[in-house]
Amino acid sequence: MNIYILDLLVIGLLLLGVTLGSGWISRLPLSYALIYLVVGIFLGPYGVKLIQLRPDAEFLERLTELVVIISVFGCGLKMNRPFKLWAWQTTARLIGFLMPISIFAIAAFCHWLMGFDWGAAVLLGAILAPTDPVLASEVQLANVKDQDELRFGLTSEGGLNDALAFPFVYFGIYWLKDSNWDNWFKQWVAVDLVWAIASGIVMGILVAKAIVWVDKQVQRFREVDNLMEDFVALSTILLTYSLTELVNGYGFLAVFVAGVTVQASYYHNPKKRIAQLEFTERVEKLLEVGTILILGSLLLVAPMIKYAGEALLVAGLLLFVIRPIGVWISMLGSRIPPPTRWLFGWFGIRGVGSLYYLTYAFGKGLEGEIGERLAWITYIIVVISVILHGISATPLINWYERHIKGTSQDVSPDS
Repeated sequence: MNIYILDLLVIGLLLLGVTLGSGWISRLPLSYALIYLVVGIFLGPYGVKLIQLRPDAEFLERLTELVVIISVFGCGLKMNRPFKLWAWQTTARLIGFLMPISIFAIAAFCHWLMGFDWGAAVLLGAILAPTDPVLASEVQLANVKDQDELRFGLTSEGGLNDALAFPFVYFGIYWLKDSNWDNWFKQWVAVDLVWAIASGIVMGILVAKAIVWVDKQVQRFREVDNLMEDFVALSTILLTYSLTELVNGYGFLAVFVAGVTVQASYYHNPKKRIAQLEFTERVEKLLEVGTILILGSLLLVAPMIKYAGEALLVAGLLLFVIRPIGVWISMLGSRIPPPTRWLFGWFGIRGVGSLYYLTYAFGKGLEGEIGERLAWITYIIVVISVILHGISATPLINWYERHIKGTSQDVSPDS
């Protein structure tokens, strides 16, 4: 029997099952990612062995890269706040304070208590720090009119920190290769910090505005076919990302900014913005299926047992100590109530973004025993996050909707 045909059969049945059962699944303490993970394990070497693909790091890097850029664009499209500091206070706190706290707390723990070199410790901190915009759909903004502060903060954090963790990833890679800062620190500041961030922001605005302008000019003369029009969103993603990468900017950041720019440009045409958002979410969900299935099939018992102790220590510290305490420190002086802060602390979902940064580091020379160590710690933590957050997201969000929502407005979009 052709295994490829059987793979298509199983994936078809999986998609049919989760689609027709979505009404029930949405009410259960389950996430779609958790279902895909379990099915991936079942199809892998410890199950029926239908997925025999052992993709290399470059394939996984490109796959996760594509999933993330589509997801962060969708996060940008959901942003519904004016470009004023008071409207983005929560995001600024989560990015400006929480992310560095998370990175350096993980790095310090791994260096002093687990024996990592500083370069590897910082790299692991940067790999694990970003929250995931792909697997966190249950806790993100439900629609373009949703003004809830918890959902807005988690959505904007997921869209931005997958881009802004990049300087720290480079910092860890440089330090891992060369402990003498004099050889690379100035270049890191000038190129990987200042230039890459600035050019990412500028390119995101310019490319998106140019595409929106062309779109509007063309449609003045002849409307685009409705079926093809949604591909404008995909072209915006690909053009913004590729052009930004060509000038050595951060493509993830540019794509998020492009999403924000597009939603602002189509503010008076909500149908178009909603159509683009729905299209990108469908593509993202389809790619998520493949990514998590592959992750499940990659899991091997021997290395997971070997690195389980270290991974559980880091996961416990990150999910139950660093993230919650970091949120409280970051929220000092805000008017967000304690229950909402605890939810911000809990919903630090790790997933496809971490897998991307891991495989990116492999492409930049991470290898050997330290590479294997970082890889399996990351895989195990992503699996733990998929399980814990997948089980807890629905009941916690339902509790929040019933008892807390409406009291958590740190800033009001109408103020």
